[in-house]
Order: sequence, then C-alpha cells, then structure tokens
Amino acid sequence: MAGKGTPATALLVKQKVAHTLHAYDHDPRAESYGLEAVEALGLDRARVFKTLVAEVDGRLVVGVVPVTGQLDLKALAAAAGGKKAKMADPAAAQRATGYVLGGISPLGHRSRLPVVIDASAEGFETVFCSAGRRGLEVELAPAELIRLTGAVVAPIGA
Repeated sequence: MAGKGTPATALLVKQKVAHTLHAYDHDPRAESYGLEAVEALGLDRARVFKTLVAEVDGRLVVGVVPVTGQLDLKALAAAAGGKKAKMADPAAAQRATGYVLGGISPLGHRSRLPVVIDASAEGFETVFCSAGRRGLEVELAPAELIRLTGAVVAPIGA
C-alpha cells in the first residue's frame, strides 16, 4: 500500500486503531461504488456503509448508511439537530471532505464535519466503509468509527 495512504488511513494509524484495508480494482463504469465493493470483495451487504454528505439547515453533515439503502434526509436532519436536509452539492462535499465522490470516507475530513452513523452499524463486530479513495475499503469496529468521527448514532437509513 506504499504511496496509497489517505487522510483516513493516516488517522487510523495515528490513533492506533485496529483495522484492515481491503483493496480492489475500481471499475469506472460501476453505478454504485458501495455495491461494487460488496461484489469485488465478497462482503455481506449489510456490513458495508456508504458516506453521503448532506446540507442540514445550511451546514454540511455526513450521513453513514448501509450501501443497500438510502439516506433518510428527515431522520438525518433530526439527528443533527436541524429541521431540513437535502443532498449537498457534490463540489461542496468534495471540498469539505478532501475526497472525491465514490471515495469519501467518514474519517479524516479536510474540514471538521458532524457525522451521523446509522444505528444498524452497532449490530456488527466490524463494518466496512471507504478508506478515502475508490477501490479501498477499511474494516473496523463500529465503536471505533463512532469514536473517531465523534458521531451521533441514529436510525437514518431508509
């Protein structure tokens, strides 16, 4: 993995968090980055989470939900202490996180953003999420993901 580190992987190493990286060859034609990871790595769909950036009452908030579902914007707004949410402008999401779409990790953002993780994550010993680039997933304990992101846990998946 030399030369392939990301802010997310650097944070995990710095914090001495037990994790496993899983790399695969990203296909630029893939319609869903998360489902591509599920297929390429042979993972349980329920344990793979996607990172989505939304705007809640004018501020960016990160939602982390299972790849098989959708982000419930009303639930995200409520969990983030807001009233109304909409998906963020992709360029704004990339600027704030420092990652490209399809490679946005919940960890190691350029700007400190509030994070809300779907409650289903707590039902697994480990979960998978983007490690900060397309074709690279990180497996870690949900408690560590919650701790490192300072996340609120709420049912935000639909």
